[in-house]
Amino acid sequence: MADITYTTTQTGTPVTSDEFSLTTGSDGVTALHDRYLVEKLASFNRERVPERNPHAKGGGAFGTFTVTEDVSKYTRAAVFQPGSEAEVLLRFSSVAGEQGSPDTWRDVRGFALRFYTSEGNLDVVGNNTPVFFLRDAMKFPDFIHSQKRTGAAALRNADMQWDFWTLSPESAHQVTYLMGDRGLSQSWRHLNGYGSHTYQWVNAEGERFWIQYHFVSKQGVVPLSSEDAERIAGEDADYYRRDLFEAIERGENPTWEVHVQVMPYEDAKTYRFNPFDMTKVWPFADYPRIKVGEFTLNRNPQNFFAEIEQAAFSPGNQVPGTGISPDKMLMARVFSYPDAQRYRIGTNYNQLPVNQPHAAPVFNYMHEGNMQYHFNPAGTPVHATNSFGYPHADAERGTEATWETDGALVRSAYTLHSEDDDFGQASTLYNDVFDDGEKDRFHATLAGQYQGLTVDAVKERFFWYWGQVDEKIVAGIKAKLGA
Repeated sequence: MADITYTTTQTGTPVTSDEFSLTTGSDGVTALHDRYLVEKLASFNRERVPERNPHAKGGGAFGTFTVTEDVSKYTRAAVFQPGSEAEVLLRFSSVAGEQGSPDTWRDVRGFALRFYTSEGNLDVVGNNTPVFFLRDAMKFPDFIHSQKRTGAAALRNADMQWDFWTLSPESAHQVTYLMGDRGLSQSWRHLNGYGSHTYQWVNAEGERFWIQYHFVSKQGVVPLSSEDAERIAGEDADYYRRDLFEAIERGENPTWEVHVQVMPYEDAKTYRFNPFDMTKVWPFADYPRIKVGEFTLNRNPQNFFAEIEQAAFSPGNQVPGTGISPDKMLMARVFSYPDAQRYRIGTNYNQLPVNQPHAAPVFNYMHEGNMQYHFNPAGTPVHATNSFGYPHADAERGTEATWETDGALVRSAYTLHSEDDDFGQASTLYNDVFDDGEKDRFHATLAGQYQGLTVDAVKERFFWYWGQVDEKIVAGIKAKLGA
């Protein structure tokens, strides 16, 4: 390795930050000309051929969503109007493991939900936890690398994993979820899903609201013990995939309620937590869940590869009346996900049947590219705007989510709100949500994690990290280690 002490781009240019994207002010939009962010994400998207990186191992099914309540005062989106129905596709996945990995390794579970609406596809691409490990996408490739495999031995490494987490204390809330009962589920049917990000809804009058999606399992949230998970990993690596497929074949169709938390637009400016920080939740006491409807999975894929493996989700797939927010992770994912799909599946991946809108027409002037097989009739212009009476953009029909932003282009953390810190919500989760049994299992899991560490500096930071959440956790870990 060259004698160098600083990070550079692929062409040798020194970079100014490994942690922060370039935004307009601390809370503004992410700049597309952030060369290093785009280069880093584009490189990351192309590390694996052809499986997803991450969320490689998964399964899913189709179903029907029905609106049962009236939330029209918050959104004009047709799919959420009273009595509306839509076809849905849900893909579950693991984050860290590859295609052949056991389903029951401890991990966050991906929860990618597509609504095939009359206004186009709406994708809510989240997990079975309401938060995430990071709040800025600049660190995302490094995070996934730390969970994957070393360069030399190609082995997963506990020191590498915990080195990253303990050097990134914003991860504490999500790691508390991961090491608790949410890290192992009885099945995909027995977990909740979350959009995790903050999104925007816009109603027919143009009023804007910040929202978070919650998908609540009517089967209940049922954990799997560490002992059973380890046993099943050896007996049936496809345990979750088999369970979902066979349950639907038996007619035991799983159902989730769809809820949202709604924050008035102006509240975000002064709310006690930064509402766009993906490591934070909005307490229900402040913004209670509002039910929208429910969906049931009732149809298995006819061909797993064509309909699940080639399903290409993106949080950028929004419809009139929904949209994104100033969440830095979300803004980067809107770029990164379609870019990954173009690499993984091909330029025209949206022409595949599973990715085409099933309830809305498609017309635009994009054409050609690898594997194009849908095309406009002969004589159709190839440009917009044109003088020949062909379709053109309609600002009224295509309502977009917006927000105000003004500031110098900077690389910085979010503006801290009055109660923002890295460990407070993790402490609340441990003290106020976990019962005594969950705490005991949590301590045991962390003791097992500690025993995998070999680097003294990482061991020391491990106890510092959990001590910042609550010293009772450190005492519980040491008691397990002593036993």
